[in-house]
Amino acid sequence: MSNYILSCCSTADLSTEHFKRRDINYVCFHFFLDDVPYLDDLGQSIDLAEFYQKMEDGAMTKTSQVNVEEFVEYFRPFLEQGKDIFHVTLSSGITGTFNSANIAKDMLLDEFPERKIYIVDSLAASAGYGLLMDAIADRRDEGYSIDELNAWVLDNRLFDNHWFFSTTLTYFIRGGRISKAAGTIGNMLNICPLMNVDFEGKLNVREKVRSKRKVIKAIVDKMEALANDGLAYNGKCYISHAGCIEDAKAVAELIEERFPNIDGGVKIYNIGTVIGSHTGPGTVALFFWGNKRLD
Repeated sequence: MSNYILSCCSTADLSTEHFKRRDINYVCFHFFLDDVPYLDDLGQSIDLAEFYQKMEDGAMTKTSQVNVEEFVEYFRPFLEQGKDIFHVTLSSGITGTFNSANIAKDMLLDEFPERKIYIVDSLAASAGYGLLMDAIADRRDEGYSIDELNAWVLDNRLFDNHWFFSTTLTYFIRGGRISKAAGTIGNMLNICPLMNVDFEGKLNVREKVRSKRKVIKAIVDKMEALANDGLAYNGKCYISHAGCIEDAKAVAELIEERFPNIDGGVKIYNIGTVIGSHTGPGTVALFFWGNKRLD
């Protein structure tokens, strides 16, 4: 058994059962639904289908990251048990959590100078972050030391490919990422933006595809172009969705037709409440190992 614990944030968007099975600890972000506070606890406080339905019905959301004091409270029991900590944060291109975790680390190392605490920026989000955590857990189980694990993540995190699409621009308008006029026209024209997470861990619109049918094909085409070994890809593939399971299944079906060697088949998860508060319902995300993100 390793002398360190593996940890991440709830925004890795896997399930509680998955995290327990892989022995991955997690700390919860927060969100507000019409000013009522909740923990981002992977659908335990509020059913995720209900959450997305409330958003569609007009409920307003906002999110809050894990603060320094919460990280200190979360990390301390592991250190008291004599364990080192390997914590991977949600992308610094999306949130300031990486900085908060590092401040907590510095405070705790004054108290526990004999321990090691690694805080690593995933440059990833949602189940792409989860895909990275699973790869990290695999290497822990293979016997990697905490120092070897840190080196592996820094060398490999940008090979974790993230592609998203949204079937509505409503929440991009609400979040101020596009103008109301441009979003209204885009919705009228049935524009579905195809996005990815770049080398800085930031979300970027790469293409504007007209119609859901075409964007489903386009996102799978991206996997064919970028995945390790192309159509012979035999790594893991995860999909996450925001209240649109049928769209996620359509992407998974097309992937499994084209990529028969995927490890364990395509796995579908929910986009959690924090990421989903910003993407809105109607978002599907695809994650796989492939070409290094260079821009």
